[in-house]
Amino acid sequence: MTTPPDAEARRAIAPVICYPNDTLPTAPMDTYHAAREGAEVISTTRVEPRDAACFTVPSGHFFRISCPDGSQVGDLNLFNANDLAERFFSGKTRALHGTHVGIGDRLWSNFPYLRPMATVTGDSLHWYGRDEFGGGVHDVIGTRCDPYTHHVLSGGEDYHYCCHSNLTRALAAHTGRPADEVEHHIHDVLNVFMCTGFTADTGQYFMKASPARQGDYIEFFAEIDLLGNLSACPGGDCGSSHSSDDAKCHALLVEVFKPRADALTDWTSPDRNGYSRSHGI
Repeated sequence: MTTPPDAEARRAIAPVICYPNDTLPTAPMDTYHAAREGAEVISTTRVEPRDAACFTVPSGHFFRISCPDGSQVGDLNLFNANDLAERFFSGKTRALHGTHVGIGDRLWSNFPYLRPMATVTGDSLHWYGRDEFGGGVHDVIGTRCDPYTHHVLSGGEDYHYCCHSNLTRALAAHTGRPADEVEHHIHDVLNVFMCTGFTADTGQYFMKASPARQGDYIEFFAEIDLLGNLSACPGGDCGSSHSSDDAKCHALLVEVFKPRADALTDWTSPDRNGYSRSHGI
């Protein structure tokens, strides 16, 4: 294959942001921060290493995911607590906010709902930014480690504690339904505390050891009633491998906070997307 004479000119064309987000509804961060002051813990959920657990968060409440014992990556699924058909849409969240999320960014739901499910209101790793490799923390790039890809890459080995399987077991336990009936609800995740990016030369998805340490956290405001499902990844801090029992793993902790009754008098939960769904017909 020959290189065309105008190759450099083609490469030099300036990029255009696909989804300019300056017209998105603005998250009322001052309201959220004021509501968080004095909020009380109403529930805690400990997610054991190489396992997952479900938790619920009423709309207008906060939830915090933290590393109580040491550096640990988590894979987070979110659902509308009243309708499993509405769930976190990592692809559209990525398109609107970028490959990694931080304070003020929102986690959006799938079509036809497309509305904010949760807003990031706190992050002890906000200082990390981008490193020299292009890596950042809390990504919406990766899909979740899973036994199917592992089966292909390992030449036929079964491993049952990938995040996909962990999330499936937890949702099955929460709903009281068999795993094969709920597996299709498991979806692409927010990789909490995971440090990732794309290599500059080959464009491959990479991971590196998470900068999270004991006590680090990310916190969210629930825009709607939420069912969360969180896996403590078998990769631990994802500095070496996943989909095996080789890495040192720790638990994760989820705390749900209830604000004062008068703290959110001017806030309302977002409605479902207003598109007519006529699709030109």
